[in-house]
Amino acid sequence: MKLTFLGTGTSTGVPQLRCACPACTSSDPRDKRLRASAMIETGGRRLLIDCGPDFREQMLRAGSPDLDALLLTHIHYDHVGGIDDLRPWCRDGRHFPIHCTPDVERDLRTRLPYCFAEHPYPGVPAFTMQPVDPHEPFLAAGVSVTPLPVMHYRLPIIGFRIGPLAYITDAKTIPASTLQLLRGIDTLVVNALRPAEHISHMNLAQALDFAMSVGARRTYLTHISHDMPPHRAVALPPGVALAYDGLEVEIEGG
Repeated sequence: MKLTFLGTGTSTGVPQLRCACPACTSSDPRDKRLRASAMIETGGRRLLIDCGPDFREQMLRAGSPDLDALLLTHIHYDHVGGIDDLRPWCRDGRHFPIHCTPDVERDLRTRLPYCFAEHPYPGVPAFTMQPVDPHEPFLAAGVSVTPLPVMHYRLPIIGFRIGPLAYITDAKTIPASTLQLLRGIDTLVVNALRPAEHISHMNLAQALDFAMSVGARRTYLTHISHDMPPHRAVALPPGVALAYDGLEVEIEGG
């Protein structure tokens, strides 16, 4: 299995517009963060996790690879704002599969009604919506996926476990039942917005405490804002690292 971080930033990206903070002015390419998204390659399939407004740029950087399905964590714009750019993966009559919870599907149909019309305008993307029960495993392009329910402040959202990998973003609190689903993972990806407290995201200390409770062999932190110090200035315990855009991780046992 291979995990590629397509984007590791928060909703504004890094650098943030009209900001001259140390992270935004850093010359280190690891501090240039597009909105959070990832690609999983396993069993000859490629699964996309989230599809934010930087999706087009991310795919160009990645070489416009084949994609087999999209998994959505939740409906916020920085995680779904690039869905219209899936058009090239919907050619020749293909309906691209999107796996999401029913509330996310409902909102997508409201935001992108032209994609679901009975007689769509020529060229618009076409999707096959695959409802996800947050408490039941499912198949995405033949790959087994286990939803990981978490809370984004008061909004229930999901992460995903695929074999030995768990990917969680935008979480503030993790139910005990979800911790049970993380037993035995090799690689954990979790959001760590900034050092300071935040109402709807884990901060750095909370993410590190969570990583310790999970006990994965290695943890990568993502969904990072410009309030995090530059990459080179962040000291982390062994087995934990800041993810960065373009980072590729080989995962054994996937």
